[in-house]
Parts: sequence; C-alpha cells; structure tokens
Amino acid sequence: MKNRIKALRNTLHLSQTDFGAKVGVKGNTIGNYEIGLRNPSDAVIFSICREFDVNEQWLRTGEGEMFLVKTRDEEIASFIGTLLKKEDDTFQKRLISVLSKLEESDWEVLEKMCYLMLESKKD
Repeated sequence: MKNRIKALRNTLHLSQTDFGAKVGVKGNTIGNYEIGLRNPSDAVIFSICREFDVNEQWLRTGEGEMFLVKTRDEEIASFIGTLLKKEDDTFQKRLISVLSKLEESDWEVLEKMCYLMLESKKD
C-alpha cells in the first residue's frame, strides 16, 4: 500500500503535509506510510477514499483503477457539494447561482452559443 499512497499523492500534486491535512493526519505520518514504517488504519483509508474519490480496492490491493468512475450525475453532485463548502463570493458560486435562474429558452440560447463556439474553433 505504501507505493500506492505515494503514487496517489504524487498524482494529486500534494505534499505529504497537504495530503495528511486533507485526511486528518500529520505529514510525517504520511511519510511513515509511504516508507512502510506504519500502515494506515481503516479510518484513514476510508478518509483517503472519501476525500479524493479513490477506489478502495485499488488502494488496498492495487486492483482496479486508482479513482472511482463516476456517472455524470455523481460528478455534478460532487461538484455542487464541494462548491457549497466554499466562500459565498467565489466566481463558481456566482456562476451557478446565475445559471440556476435561467429559463428554458435561456438554456436553448446558451446551448446554441456553445455550439457556435465549437464550430468556430474547427475553422
């Protein structure tokens, strides 16, 4: 598991300290996991999987994909959940707030604009 924790952390471009802070342990504890001095508890494993959408089977055994494959609805729900934890005045929150007020005809215009932008990139 030590190599997989390190691979995950490197994939996420996080230091041991930052990775540890996100899962509730100190950076040196992550270092101990990565060199094999300690094994993470089940609680830490669950925290890693929850925080980073990691496939628990991959983390424990190396089988399967590193990250969970999400449906579009799951991706949207995850994004909204993360967004709700942010400060109120972020661009993302302001944009989602505006989008939530669009009427059906507004969505049709927005879709047409996106289509036209894609078409213009092909030229």
